Amino acid sequence: MTARRRWFGLVFISIAVSLIIVDSTIVNVAIPSIVDDLGISSTQVQWVQESYTLVFAALLIVFGTLADRFGRRRMMTVGVVVFVLSSLLAALAPNGELLIAARVVQGIGGAMVLPTTLSLINATFRGRDRAVAFAVWGSTIGGMAALGPLLGGWLTTDFSWRWAFGINLPLGAIAVIGAMVAVQESKEADAGRVDIVGAILSVLTAGSLVFGLIEGRTYGWWLAKDGAAFGDWTWPLGLSPIPLVFALTLVAGVLFVAWGLRRQKRGQSAMIAFSLFRLASFRNGNIAALVVSLGELGMIFSLPLWLQNVLGYSALQAGLMLVALASGSFVSSGLVHPLSQRMSAVAVVRIGLACEIVGVLGIGFFVAYDTPWYAVVPSLFVYGIGIGFATAQLTGVILRDVPVERSGQASGTQSTARQVGSALGIAILGTILFTGLGNQFDSRLDARGLPAAQREQVVTAVVDSSGAAIPSLAKSERTRPLVRDAKIAFSDATKFAAFSAAGFLTLGFLATLSLGPARDERSAEREPTARVTGASSS
Repeated sequence: MTARRRWFGLVFISIAVSLIIVDSTIVNVAIPSIVDDLGISSTQVQWVQESYTLVFAALLIVFGTLADRFGRRRMMTVGVVVFVLSSLLAALAPNGELLIAARVVQGIGGAMVLPTTLSLINATFRGRDRAVAFAVWGSTIGGMAALGPLLGGWLTTDFSWRWAFGINLPLGAIAVIGAMVAVQESKEADAGRVDIVGAILSVLTAGSLVFGLIEGRTYGWWLAKDGAAFGDWTWPLGLSPIPLVFALTLVAGVLFVAWGLRRQKRGQSAMIAFSLFRLASFRNGNIAALVVSLGELGMIFSLPLWLQNVLGYSALQAGLMLVALASGSFVSSGLVHPLSQRMSAVAVVRIGLACEIVGVLGIGFFVAYDTPWYAVVPSLFVYGIGIGFATAQLTGVILRDVPVERSGQASGTQSTARQVGSALGIAILGTILFTGLGNQFDSRLDARGLPAAQREQVVTAVVDSSGAAIPSLAKSERTRPLVRDAKIAFSDATKFAAFSAAGFLTLGFLATLSLGPARDERSAEREPTARVTGASSS
């Protein structure tokens, strides 16, 4: 394969991963319009957002492993087709039930695409080119995560929420056609039979863990919350179902590891090549990726809520502010190559994490109920630079010593680590945000002398709506004086979440210290080449 064809292939790989990342953020700004149009309940709203994440995270390892066996390009293109067709179903959905079903299928397609894009890069590029390719991949993720709300706001405001899904059709067609032309197929020779039991156990482990992390705040972490139940089922002793879900995670996880080790001892294939964890770069890198993802998602989750519900920006205006984050991410992609020629990939990761910490601390410092937009933009830009540096280079470090024939398994594993970290981050930082909002708002209303019953009603409305009820408070003479208190409380809670995110990113920075100096990339010339079908790489 010529060098030019490899780089053209990277463009279409990046378009494919853009579909997945944009969709995970674009729906958030379209939810109010979906509610108005379809009349879906609050429970359905939750599942429109979370069904995709749950299925996506549960299947990453499975499809990453299957891609090694049946072809990485084939898996990616099939995944894009599944994703695009389910996007069409979502765009045409006449009710909440069919929209949720379409989102589940989208999660399946997304799980086919994300780990496969990584393994294709790992199999196609070498040495410094690999570092640049991972930088492009990482910057695409960071940039698209920020551009998603902008694109969703524009489509929802000027057209319809249905176009938030419909936009995937032309982009998906470009990705599939381009991949067939410019991306070379690669797969593992003599992979053996698929480990069906391991696949089931991996889905149970990842799926139950992510479900518990997402739904813990809804159902209660230990004791069941009032009004939180599965249908008509009432849990005994007032317990929440979440501890049982985490128990399932533990049991399935132990069985998954035991089963995989047993198969490997017999010389049989397993869902994860557990021998990979003997590689310090893979083992420690995954730990660092999990912790870093825990902190990174904090601001992307809470900032749009604060911008729209406190500062009063529209979905489109909020998305425009987040362009600063995307711009920083894309700028860093151009700086990665010269930096990687002068220092190790691990050093670039640490620079990126340092920028992220500074950016998030800056956001936390400036957040207030009357903050002008331009006060936050520089911090968002620095934060974006950090994401561009850290995300891609950390991925490169994790996969650096992984044999090409195990790249799909390794990519699925590190993607799952990131998804678990992201779910954990949303659970923890979401709890900090909404608990802080409730406590701060209740305290301010108490100082005003409002009766307990009235306080509970107003606070519950604001918290359960994620702040969307704040503007409606201004419509009534009775509640208009409470608007400023609500905005101050939401801003303070956002500040707490930002500082917490900075703390987790600091832990991630410390975790990278276990990675040590990166191996001299010149040794990449001695790395084994990918087993590819159809042609040899050059």
